[in-house]
Amino acid sequence: MWAEYAAAHPQVAGDEYVVDRFGDSAALSDELLGVVLGGRKRATAELVAEFAARGEPLPRIGAHWVACDGAGRPRLVLRSTDLRIATFDEVDAQFAHDEGEDDRTLESWRREHRRYWERTCAARGAVWSGSDEIVLERFAVVWPPEHADGARPA
Repeated sequence: MWAEYAAAHPQVAGDEYVVDRFGDSAALSDELLGVVLGGRKRATAELVAEFAARGEPLPRIGAHWVACDGAGRPRLVLRSTDLRIATFDEVDAQFAHDEGEDDRTLESWRREHRRYWERTCAARGAVWSGSDEIVLERFAVVWPPEHADGARPA
């Protein structure tokens, strides 16, 4: 998928990119990818400590990532458009809305992300805290053309 995107956009051919998926299970990956494909989800959040645990650098504005489905198949190329570091209590209603999950409220964002991070931290032998730093990332879908933001119906 990256090769197709880079061929169509030669200016990014040498750019680095990551291959990743949303969530911590195949089912959650597929669910969240569906929300992206439906156009509601244009943001995501991940603990800084999770990047460190995987040995990955933090994302940067303009960076690309290939989003895979739960089976690991590449489905979309995303481009980071906005990043900020915050704590749990610093996340605002607009970010929760842009993340597009559940009913898009800050209340549901906090409830579901607390559950998620308690689970993922426990899986790597850590304990989640509301003071943990979170990477709040907004993104655009840039590939394939039929799913890219701003794509016009044929």
